[in-house]
Amino acid sequence: MVGITSIKVKESLTDLTQQLRQAETSSAKERLQVLYWLKQDTAPSISAIAKAIGKHRNTVQVWLSLYREGGLVAMVSVKKSPALPRAIPQWAEAALAKRLQDPNPGFQSYAAVQQWLAQTLGIEAQYHAVYQMTRYIKSE
Repeated sequence: MVGITSIKVKESLTDLTQQLRQAETSSAKERLQVLYWLKQDTAPSISAIAKAIGKHRNTVQVWLSLYREGGLVAMVSVKKSPALPRAIPQWAEAALAKRLQDPNPGFQSYAAVQQWLAQTLGIEAQYHAVYQMTRYIKSE
């Protein structure tokens, strides 16, 4: 039958209820809610559960496969992607902040700042990165 899953939820309803109350993220709550519904005597179908939480049924199936492979911890944990390296290093940002506080020569444009970074510090940075950093440097 479509939408019916054969998964054995190991945790009790009371354990799942307690976990739901203690969940810190909405993502964890959604995933725990799926297990809670599946633990019910008359469990709804995966499609019905997915519709109720506003996710695609394939997403719910992925969560359940994580549960099968690694248990509750694997299902609830959300992996974060690693951060990209900074376009402009911290030391270069500090040098630019110091240069921006000197009012005498000043910069006429963000392109001039970009050129200064390349010539003075050897930092090749995209225009957008220079714009964002220059615009939001905190004055001390």
